[in-house]
Amino acid sequence: MPFNKQYPSVEDLRTRAQQKIPRFAFEYLDGGCNEDVNLHRNTSDIRELTLEPRYIRPYTKSDLSTSLFGHTYDAPFGIAPVGLQGLMWPNSPKILAQAAKEHNIPFILSTVTTLDIEEACKITDGKAWFQLYNPAEEAIRNDIIDRAQQAGCEVLVLLCDVPTFGYRPRDYKNGLALPPKMSMANILQILSRPHWALQTLKHGIPTFETLRPYQPEGLNLRQLGAFMDKTFSGRLNAERIKPIRDRWKGKLVLKGVASVEDTKAAIELGFDGIIVSNHGGRQLDAGESSITALRKIVEEYSNKITIMQDSGMRSGPDIARCLSAGADFTFLGRAFMYSVAALSNKGGEHAIDMFKTQLRQNLEQLCCERISDLPSHLTN
Repeated sequence: MPFNKQYPSVEDLRTRAQQKIPRFAFEYLDGGCNEDVNLHRNTSDIRELTLEPRYIRPYTKSDLSTSLFGHTYDAPFGIAPVGLQGLMWPNSPKILAQAAKEHNIPFILSTVTTLDIEEACKITDGKAWFQLYNPAEEAIRNDIIDRAQQAGCEVLVLLCDVPTFGYRPRDYKNGLALPPKMSMANILQILSRPHWALQTLKHGIPTFETLRPYQPEGLNLRQLGAFMDKTFSGRLNAERIKPIRDRWKGKLVLKGVASVEDTKAAIELGFDGIIVSNHGGRQLDAGESSITALRKIVEEYSNKITIMQDSGMRSGPDIARCLSAGADFTFLGRAFMYSVAALSNKGGEHAIDMFKTQLRQNLEQLCCERISDLPSHLTN
């Protein structure tokens, strides 16, 4: 199915998403932390990179397929984990998981989204990846890991960049929670978005499905917040990572890496790959952009560990730039959620088709036949 030409860019999808979902949900999806400095830096720094075409050379066609952890995907990008997906658009994690399966790209499920591990793996025939927010309690951690393995998940993504939750002014003002706080302002926002409200009624109030077995019954909003703070109060260090590496039998990836030092530690601790990321600019406003960190890491550790990237990409050219800078693979989060919020059940496939179309056009324009050849086109 070709992409919907009424929405040929992420910005078009973002505009439509803003029109369809309540403000508290849109601002949670759209915003960064503090003053959004790093949110915008992520994209602007990517777009400082330029690529050189080679027009007078032998060329047949461009191939987007990319091998990663023993699997050949149809494109060099996947769907990044996003929390509270069902709050932003009802049933969205299922929509995205199904689209990822149909297009043979990876889908990463977050611990704190609204679909459980078992269902995600069922939808994707065991090809979903799972991102673990490391629980403070060993018993919960081990049970979640075992559930992911039993469901057939082959890649576990361990998140390291949330030692504390980001300072997000809009979320504080909106009283964001799951389910959403029923303030008068939020009720009015919901009433102004009837399609979202009807779909939410149809699919039910979203909850943290993977965490349901560990939650006491009948939690109110305040108690749920206290449960989440207590459950995920554990920071990562070598001592906490080693038992996870020992227990997990598949590929292990560290997500949120933003320094050469942490990359070195990941290699020493036995990780199979890293995802260079600053959580989409949602955690450290004073931090570097993800592309700046990526280039330092690639210079030091290229070919020593699989290096992937997310944060800041909004188009096929952005994906091409990051791959040219040395990323082995890329992931996008907000862009896919804008698309699902804009186009509902068709949003996942639309976004994948759009990015494939944009990326293929870039490769054809560069006269670049393979994704692995993109670094030779980087000019700066």
